[in-house]
Amino acid sequence: MEDGRPIFLQIAELIENSIIDGSLGEEHQVPSTNELAAFHRINPATAAKGINQLVAEGTLYKKRGIGMFVSAGAAAQLRDRRRQQFATSYVEPLLAEARKLGLGASEVKAMIDTHAEVRA
Repeated sequence: MEDGRPIFLQIAELIENSIIDGSLGEEHQVPSTNELAAFHRINPATAAKGINQLVAEGTLYKKRGIGMFVSAGAAAQLRDRRRQQFATSYVEPLLAEARKLGLGASEVKAMIDTHAEVRA
């Protein structure tokens, strides 16, 4: 789990990814902090910090004495947030560079279509 970001953020993202891809469905229980800590060989407090971040965002909720569960609507909420992050991190810089090069939207779309076909 070394990508330069704090480990608790990586734990939160792993859980988010599981929700987005459907392997953790809405209303399903997520692994406990101790299970996450043992599996990833990290401090349980670090795992708890990642889970608590997701609780604060409304992605997870706690059932007292039972554990943490995926909130209803969490997958859609996460997809919406990730789409916005994608636009900010990738689309906006792409369009800014395209403008510098004098490329219009139709030319950029054609380039994307061409590259997508080559990769498929």
